Amino acid sequence: MSRFAMLLCLGASCGFFPRVNALAQPCEQLAQLALPNTKITSAQTIVAGAFSPPPSSSPWLIGDPSFYKQLPVFCRVMAADKPTPDSDIKIEVWMPASGWNGKFRGQGNGGFAGEMDYRSLGLAVLQGYASASTDTGHAASGVDATWALGHPERVIDFAYRAIHEMTSLSKATVKAFYGDAPKHSYFANCSNGGRQGLMEAQRYPEDYDGILAGAPANYWTHLLSSALWDAQATTLDPGSYIPASKVRAIAHAVLAACDAKDGLKDGILNDPRQCHFDPATMLCKQGNSDSCLTKPQVTALKKLYAGAHDSKGTQIFPGFLPGAEEGQGGWATWITGDAPGKALLFAFGSGFFGNMVYEQADWDYKKAKLDDAVAAADQKLAAALNSTEPNMKAFQAHGGKLILYHGWSDAAISPLHSINYYESVLATMDKQDADSFVRLFMVPGMQHCADGPGPDDFGQLGISPVNDPRHNLYLALEEWAEKGTAPSTVIASKTEVQIPAGPGAKVKMTRLLCAYPQKANYQGSGDPSDAGSFACENP
Repeated sequence: MSRFAMLLCLGASCGFFPRVNALAQPCEQLAQLALPNTKITSAQTIVAGAFSPPPSSSPWLIGDPSFYKQLPVFCRVMAADKPTPDSDIKIEVWMPASGWNGKFRGQGNGGFAGEMDYRSLGLAVLQGYASASTDTGHAASGVDATWALGHPERVIDFAYRAIHEMTSLSKATVKAFYGDAPKHSYFANCSNGGRQGLMEAQRYPEDYDGILAGAPANYWTHLLSSALWDAQATTLDPGSYIPASKVRAIAHAVLAACDAKDGLKDGILNDPRQCHFDPATMLCKQGNSDSCLTKPQVTALKKLYAGAHDSKGTQIFPGFLPGAEEGQGGWATWITGDAPGKALLFAFGSGFFGNMVYEQADWDYKKAKLDDAVAAADQKLAAALNSTEPNMKAFQAHGGKLILYHGWSDAAISPLHSINYYESVLATMDKQDADSFVRLFMVPGMQHCADGPGPDDFGQLGISPVNDPRHNLYLALEEWAEKGTAPSTVIASKTEVQIPAGPGAKVKMTRLLCAYPQKANYQGSGDPSDAGSFACENP
């Protein structure tokens, strides 16, 4: 379980103070609620501290089990939504029995979804929100796509329908329970959850007033085509495979070549685009070892940095940036794995093409031609799965606010893609119009959604050692949506693991994050672990 997945926040200690709400009806009566295509399977008051997540839930979606002892009394509504004959979307709506802040927070899903995010539901209720989660129409782990084989409607549920259904059902349930609709609605998640957030803004612009989308997998068909490129680059020739034991040497070589380029030698590349590390400098000269690369491995590494290209040389998806290689969320987890074919991106790419694109359980990535695979994925699924539309005038007209963020050290989704998407919005909508509703924050040293050598705690899901919009990007989103104050900076923290996290969490370092294209540069003096030693400057 990652450090970020363990961070939880006590409601009282984080500044969320309960109010008493007059309920329109008892929780249990919601079992009779009539909603289109939906059956309420359970409506139950959960007494304080009594909830326990299902034992089958993935640990990273549960967090620390002791956290749930802190939850207040809440109403738990469970529903089965069937918008098509082959749909079976499970949804849970959690509503605090008292202290509701008048807002709704929708939860997203990582990977191929398939499970409820109980940790985030609990955190939302603890902070006074009504909240909801969904399995998006299937029960499976986040790396399993076998459910999609032969079920095109369930693929559509996963792609966009389930989150919208969850949102509509939840708002109706909240109104029935409290007698009032939510005054504001927000969505916050990362990776596939970032894709879901952008999908909501583009397809259903009135669902949410604010969306916080991290490291969005919104160019789904090309992202997973690039996973096919990675797999072929590192395994078609067995000699090309880069074992996890060599990743550390690569990371150290990158830092030796580039760490000081930003004026501060601290193990963090402030902007990895400035790093032009040449893998050939690691070529073994006196026999193969973990401290060097063979010629086929050098070639493979160059391909990973360059990114997927078709046979004509056109880029399919940006490559990985140097500086993301080492660590729990680095290349050994996402790209190389403990053995050939054991990395997470390999699982996602194979699951996508085998079960969704070609619908062949025995699909063999080694026989695939990249050009054909990209074309097949785009033709069949781009319209459903990709949320890359740059024209979001409808979301802007609704008054919606969108904040994107991406770690510069992401080893799962190239951070260059978020920059490309953000710039496409600016180009399509005119910069002044875009500035009225969208911001992008790049996070030095952060890996995929969290972890890495840099500060990775800035309130992505409302969690932060400091309950202040200046330190909490989620609260900054709310302030922007409700008061019109657009964020230009936020202070990220690196904290020691502490459960639950909150004001008592020990902060090891802080770093200033700036609205792109500005970046925080070290000013040449002062404590490099203090955000006050940095200033936002134009490139």
